[in-house]
Amino acid sequence: MKRILILTAGYGEGHNSAARALQTAFNEQPGVAAELVDLFALRAPRLNDLSRRGYLGLINTAPDLWSRIYRWLDESSRAPALFRTLGSHRHLLGRLIAEKQPTAIVSTYPVYAWLLARLRADGQVFCPHYTVITDALTINSLWYRPPSAGWFVTDHDSASFLRARGVRDERVHVSGFPVASAFADRPGLWQPPEPSPATPRRILFMINSGRSAALAIARELLQHRGWQITFTAGRDLKLRQELEALVADAPASAQILGWTDRIPELLMTHHVVISKAGGATTQESINAHCPMIVSQIVPGQEEGNYELLRRHDTGALATTPPAIAATLHRAFAHDAALWRHWRRNLQSLAQPTAARTIARQVLEHSPGLPSPTPPAATTRPAAMPSRAAAATVR
Repeated sequence: MKRILILTAGYGEGHNSAARALQTAFNEQPGVAAELVDLFALRAPRLNDLSRRGYLGLINTAPDLWSRIYRWLDESSRAPALFRTLGSHRHLLGRLIAEKQPTAIVSTYPVYAWLLARLRADGQVFCPHYTVITDALTINSLWYRPPSAGWFVTDHDSASFLRARGVRDERVHVSGFPVASAFADRPGLWQPPEPSPATPRRILFMINSGRSAALAIARELLQHRGWQITFTAGRDLKLRQELEALVADAPASAQILGWTDRIPELLMTHHVVISKAGGATTQESINAHCPMIVSQIVPGQEEGNYELLRRHDTGALATTPPAIAATLHRAFAHDAALWRHWRRNLQSLAQPTAARTIARQVLEHSPGLPSPTPPAATTRPAAMPSRAAAATVR
């Protein structure tokens, strides 16, 4: 039995979404058992919950401050000193590895590579570790400064970004973002209706921004006859009640969903999705061939996600309710010519089998024997060199 340890964290849904897709892909393989671990939730659940809420509050209410923090983490040679505070997490990770004896370790959150490098420096010998980068194009150096047996990235431009910073070419793999198997195995019926004058335009609004901004967008969308709106409100009961009040007697037809596990189906059966440029949402929209109207960009990690859409001309940025409505009208004008153009480009960009690709490559290159310690792992994370200097040790 090959055992795979998948390490994730709840600081942004992209990490968890990718980890779950990878677990499913590994467990599809005969003789393989993959286990998903959130070390931060396991070690200190209350602190983890508090810090997660603080992180989400920071990126939504003080994006400029988060942008400065993100840049400092990216550029400062002192940033890894923060990981000294995670000594108990590191020791727990070491015990988990010793107990489970995995064939390979796969992480979807950058901090784990630093903890693993320190464990190797302290003399613990274990299997290869692979890093799945959940951001695109503008990749924080925390992802690639510590050593890894391989980095899996979303696209060729992201691969070029790593290579330009000194990561060895043979260790960079363009796999795509690991999305749920439903995107690769999509039923034939999971398609949006062919646009026509008699067909409602199906618009999915995945709400993950502040309540006031979300309600302002909802009011605008509901004014347009011929649009069929689906709102996903998550577990926010108050927001759901406010949306229900708006929907009553609105010109557009609408349905309101709370938390749902039907996101792949919803994306594949709607013409357009409106959301902020989160890693999971962006990549799922790509693999659903559902053009995305980006309503918000969190500085730092989400800038690259929108840039990926912009470079491949697969959607648009519109951050105010009138701009969103105008963009939708433009997409559906002239027999939906722009929408059809976006959708064709998405079909070229999508890589719905990414999770299976990663699982296959990891299993092929992980015979279950201890891997040699990479040279960079002999340096403690707190003393890692600057980005330019770190590039020379890949």
